[in-house]
Amino acid sequence: MVGIKFTLLDVAVDEDNHFADNPEEYVMSLSEKKAKEAAIQIENGIIATADTIVYVDGKILNKPVDAADAHRMLRLLSGRTHTVYTGFTLLEVPGGRIVKECGATEVTFRELEDDEIDEYVKSGAPFDKAGAYGIQDDLSALFVERINGDFYNVVGLPLPKFYLALKRFGMPAQ
Repeated sequence: MVGIKFTLLDVAVDEDNHFADNPEEYVMSLSEKKAKEAAIQIENGIIATADTIVYVDGKILNKPVDAADAHRMLRLLSGRTHTVYTGFTLLEVPGGRIVKECGATEVTFRELEDDEIDEYVKSGAPFDKAGAYGIQDDLSALFVERINGDFYNVVGLPLPKFYLALKRFGMPAQ
């Protein structure tokens, strides 16, 4: 969307909850870990990584581990407001220049019925998404009553913040 060509790299990092009481630090720490892991794979370039969580009742909701976990998360979010945090990192290789930022968006779900949750879980869509939903999915988009903040942050990247960070990094969009 910002007009930059990129290459995807696979990275794996431990997603421990050592910053569970500070969701901003948690997502920025994970995105930085991902960037440093990706840096091993390239000789020259700028790495952009991100990590997204759902935060409710002082708890981090990452990706569900199974159908029961997805159902539990969606039931927890039903009829309530939660916050979606996405941290991103820009890392220059080999120079080491780094920028880390975080976006936060409040999302309110309407009351969900068990059959709606069951149908969504059966679709398989929740299993690769923090909090067991993707606001961009056809079914779970119907769960959202209101958002306060950046829609793209909920999708997985606070696009306006990311764009401005890229500009400061010297990479204007085309």
